[in-house]
Amino acid sequence: MTEAELCAAQELIEFIEACPSAFHTAATACARLEAAGFTRLREGDAWGVAPGGRYFVERNGSSVIAFAVGARAAEPDRFHFQITAAHGDSPTFKLKAAPELGGEAGYRRLSVEAYGGMLDYTWFDRPLSIAGRVLVRTGADQDADAPAGVESRLIAPERDLALIPSLAIHLDHSQNKAFSPNRARDLFPLISAGELDEGAFVELIAHEAGVAATDVLGFDLFLVNRVPGRVWGAADEFVSAPRIDDLMCAFTSLRAFLAARNDAAVRVWCCFDNEEVGSNTKQGAMSTFLPDTLARLAAALGRTPEEYRRALSKSMLVSCDNAHAVHPNRPDACDPSNRCRMNGGIVVKEAANQHYCTDAFSRAVFTAICERAGVSVQAYANRSDMAGGSTLGNLSNIQASMHGVDVGCAQLAMHSAYETAGARDVLLAERALQAFFEADLCIDGAHAAAL
Repeated sequence: MTEAELCAAQELIEFIEACPSAFHTAATACARLEAAGFTRLREGDAWGVAPGGRYFVERNGSSVIAFAVGARAAEPDRFHFQITAAHGDSPTFKLKAAPELGGEAGYRRLSVEAYGGMLDYTWFDRPLSIAGRVLVRTGADQDADAPAGVESRLIAPERDLALIPSLAIHLDHSQNKAFSPNRARDLFPLISAGELDEGAFVELIAHEAGVAATDVLGFDLFLVNRVPGRVWGAADEFVSAPRIDDLMCAFTSLRAFLAARNDAAVRVWCCFDNEEVGSNTKQGAMSTFLPDTLARLAAALGRTPEEYRRALSKSMLVSCDNAHAVHPNRPDACDPSNRCRMNGGIVVKEAANQHYCTDAFSRAVFTAICERAGVSVQAYANRSDMAGGSTLGNLSNIQASMHGVDVGCAQLAMHSAYETAGARDVLLAERALQAFFEADLCIDGAHAAAL
């Protein structure tokens, strides 16, 4: 590994540590965009957008779209979008509204339910914390001169608070033969052996939010794996951390977006929430967030609805979500020819059932861009007797239809509490996505494209 590759992998770990929930991912991205000189827009305000300007907007505090308008991008014959989309949420367990459970021998536990399709067994016997947003009462009860209101505050205690204990092998000898934990029995995190009274956990939440327990009105809180990320291996080939799916793509696409320059296009970076639970929320990839943003920026640039629709036909979306690397112990789980490996470069994913948005045209355009940038491209498809899941691209295209390609980085143990990818692929993915953002892309239907 080169020094630059190792540095990029370590910076990915630092990004992941700053993003324990989708709300923190959005806040981290917004802070980086503001530090880079981007102007914050709000959905409830009128937008002023100009060629050469750089802007971002968030929805629900958990999804972000940023865009940079090239100096010549508003010209009618040039106007189009070059977009990447990743997601900031990861499979975990979400706390219920009444979060505390009692138990035998004075135990206190947390009442949780699954968020997404995680590998349940990987969550056992790990130090856990919580993170997310807390909605608190503000105003009148604290200050007689201030109006009453509700405010969102992010919390992420930097200490271990909980653990999901395994049942000893002595008490169930069948566990190594067939372990199938029951989410309504086996996966409640333990937070106290008897020292905490009822209500203590809500008091902890309130303390982290800086209010009294009676002022906590609601929360979206999730379990967080506290095991630190690391680069490892005899040759430093691997990077492992929680939430690599999909923070690796969120990170590399953001770095590429900030580094790229392109006077002839409107470059757009998206990071959506709720991909792991289907994306069909007001802030998900299947929501109106992307088309609302694109249509509003087009109107602010003086483009007509007709010109906006023409721009979509000349635009391209790169959906960024990780791919399954061939497993060292289970190579039979992968397609015999359409398989990818870690540290082999960015992966283009395709499926006949159209759960990925890649087709021959979009594959050819993206591959040509990467080849010109000197970045290798791999191919991935599910084994023919295994149905794969969907991701951002085909869902976003329901709302704003354009050419799209699904890509990602090869990784192991997807949806585990602790995942592994190739350390070199961090920089390789960034280079590929920067090349896409910088391409002078001119698309003519689905027949031809100039790069």
